[in-house]
Amino acid sequence: MNATVISIFIFIVGITLVITYFAAKRTNSASDFYTAGGGLTGWQNGLAIAGDYLSAASFLGIAGAIALFGFDGFLFSIGYLVAYLVVLFIVAEPLRNLGKYTLADMINARFNAKKVRGAAALSSITIVIFYMIAQLVGAGALIQLLFGIDYIWAVLLVGIMMTIYVLFGGMTATSWVQIIKAVLLMVGTVILSFLVLKNFNFNILDMFTQMKTATPHGEAYLSPGVKYKIPLDTISLMLALVLGTAGLPHILMRFFTVKDAKTARSSVMWATWIVGIFYVMTIFLGFGAAAFVGSDLITSTNPAGNMAAPLLAQALGGDILMSFISAVAFATILAVVAGLVLTGASAFAHDIYGQIIKKGQATERQQMLAARYASLGVSAFSILLAIFAQSLNVAFLVSLAFCIAASANLPVILYTIFWKRFNTTGAISAILTGLISALVLVSLSPSVMNPVAGAAIFVGDPIFPLTNPALFSVPLGFIGGWVGTMLSKELDVKKYSEVNVRANTGGFRQL
Repeated sequence: MNATVISIFIFIVGITLVITYFAAKRTNSASDFYTAGGGLTGWQNGLAIAGDYLSAASFLGIAGAIALFGFDGFLFSIGYLVAYLVVLFIVAEPLRNLGKYTLADMINARFNAKKVRGAAALSSITIVIFYMIAQLVGAGALIQLLFGIDYIWAVLLVGIMMTIYVLFGGMTATSWVQIIKAVLLMVGTVILSFLVLKNFNFNILDMFTQMKTATPHGEAYLSPGVKYKIPLDTISLMLALVLGTAGLPHILMRFFTVKDAKTARSSVMWATWIVGIFYVMTIFLGFGAAAFVGSDLITSTNPAGNMAAPLLAQALGGDILMSFISAVAFATILAVVAGLVLTGASAFAHDIYGQIIKKGQATERQQMLAARYASLGVSAFSILLAIFAQSLNVAFLVSLAFCIAASANLPVILYTIFWKRFNTTGAISAILTGLISALVLVSLSPSVMNPVAGAAIFVGDPIFPLTNPALFSVPLGFIGGWVGTMLSKELDVKKYSEVNVRANTGGFRQL
């Protein structure tokens, strides 16, 4: 720990706290708390979406995965990027036209049933918890490395900060922290990429040639199969990443922070460009870490490889650049976890408390209090889980969250928008089938059970062969929705027609 590191960290944290202070003055209603009053512009929300999406898994996890596993690590970048096309062309506009604060609001536009809202809230909370653990694990490892403090205290420090942002600033503070973080992250990544290319004489072909001998994997480093030995495993992972984004509740919630569908589409365009440029640059971060840091130092610092990017910064730019990159990574994590806390709190406070327990009759003050209590609860629970998940790779944890989102949320979203016959029973069965199948299969997979000690949570032979079960759980989610629908006689064509008009035009939207 040195004065430079401390100064940069204090400066960035100070900026975020100033933002929170001013945002708190503008957060006077449930709408302000959950969606910043719907007042963000397209470019602002686009940067905020990119900020939400470019998480610790992207900056720390993917850089480490590419450094250690080459092409197999880059699969994460490909999957995350392609996923935005699904969001852009299928989900963004209908979601903005039908929803209000949460994913459950959008589904409830067609099925006014507490059971559907409860199932959607349960799915959202589960996804948020897994995603949150990944961010907190990355943050804990980073702070532990820089300040030399215990992992537990590092996680607690980040947890306290994220709770402050959400409690006092709501969506306004969270959005502006995301915007600033996205800009800082792109600046830091461009600087690192430039330095890596400089060391390869700005010759990309020469860079790929040198990488064939720069790692213990040899030429296999640039081919599939270093990490994922089973082809079906690779396909399953890609399916989770490509389809999961369209079901992530904290990304979907961002479309409620703009005034109309046109601005929602503009947001996605901005986000797609930023995210696309970033993921191309992860190649330089990963290759640079492998060539100029080395896998031995990367894994000795953090077995999962999460510190590859900060170590690369130190190797190429010394302590000052490492301090800046680490501070950017810290800001990245703070911003993302704040958004996740807000999303989890919305599911608890708005869906379960406000709409199910209080039957939509909660006062403005009751809604605000419930949201803040829920924020505290989500934060405390996530911190507790993150303390026991230190050795897990954050990219794996995030891919698991994507798998659940693709299996439980995406089927019900698509059926709600496009299938006339879809009904309440189908909605509940789609969510629960996707959620339960994903969780059960993961608990039996090599990610949880592995014969090599320390490679997973438990030592033993896995019962299910794939590390990510999306290849099976996503179809099961769709099949569950179809079977549930066909077993029920419920059919409301008039309601579907109304929802179809609203989804495509925004007409009859009730705020």
